[in-house]
Amino acid sequence: MSSPECGTLSPVLDTLHTGVAIYDAVSGIVLDANTRLEEILGYTSNQLRELSVAEYTANTYPHTESEFHDRLSAAANGSQQQFMWRAKRADGELIWIQVFISRQRPTADRCVHVEVRDITRHYDAHHRAELFWRVLRHNLRNEAAIIIGCAEQAMNGPESKPSKEVISTIRSRGEKLGNIATSVKQIEHAVTDSQTDVRVSAASAVRDVANRIGAEHPDADIRVSERRRMWIDVNDAFEYALAHAVENAIVHSDDEAPVVEITVGPSPNTGRAEIRIEDANSPIPPEEIAALFSPTVTTSTSHGSGIGLFVMKWCVESLGGEVLFESRNSGGNAVCLLLPPKQLPDSMTTD
Repeated sequence: MSSPECGTLSPVLDTLHTGVAIYDAVSGIVLDANTRLEEILGYTSNQLRELSVAEYTANTYPHTESEFHDRLSAAANGSQQQFMWRAKRADGELIWIQVFISRQRPTADRCVHVEVRDITRHYDAHHRAELFWRVLRHNLRNEAAIIIGCAEQAMNGPESKPSKEVISTIRSRGEKLGNIATSVKQIEHAVTDSQTDVRVSAASAVRDVANRIGAEHPDADIRVSERRRMWIDVNDAFEYALAHAVENAIVHSDDEAPVVEITVGPSPNTGRAEIRIEDANSPIPPEEIAALFSPTVTTSTSHGSGIGLFVMKWCVESLGGEVLFESRNSGGNAVCLLLPPKQLPDSMTTD
């Protein structure tokens, strides 16, 4: 309930398309909220009054509860705040929101006025455009330059026929261009096309993809284990993301019979459905991961060499989840796909 100092929101604010709330800047508690904010976060006003900021913040992102509190305090002291935030809805889905915070009135030291807009679609479109421009500017240009160089070498060489090495390079680079085009199409499909989600057990969905990849790579040993049954909503985007993660673990292995271990269960930190893909390969280069989160940065050391990791990130985020990349203590990599957990409908008794 709002304090006398803060008052309550006018009922007319329930007609707005922007989420509005009154926060206590000291405790970080929501004192009142309009209907739109309830829709954005998936909680009722009464529920929000009982929650800390941490409970609706994506805690695996760099944004922290303390940072949100700092911004509330700054606004209460007269410094308006505007920033983007990664929020976690009541159903576990992650969304991007834009937040505006201002002091409610000069005499209300503890109270701030907060406006929230769901900008997930805008964020996706903006950063997808950045990614595609990066692909055109760097990846396609580099691959084309290598192919042209090899072709010129073949044409100008003393031999009547180009060497096997030149032919092999042209072929491999041509295949890489085709793979880039396929990856771009997958990202576009995941975030723009209307798809019907199907609710299945996470382990069942993983095994379907693992079996298909295993048939394409018969020398690989793909192991799937289930710590606890979790239910998720999947579509083509899920298959794209998981397939890239598993195939990367196989093709980047130096072993004749690479082993890929996939574990399915609840995330210990977030409670979401975690699909963890582990390998024993060399660490993923830091610049590859850095490029995921700074798509506009394109230098000789930070551009990344492909967009398979982007497919994972964008496809999983299109499902309201996120991807984490870790180095294993025992050596190798772990790719974690974190997805919103779903309830099994009463009508469903099997996968």
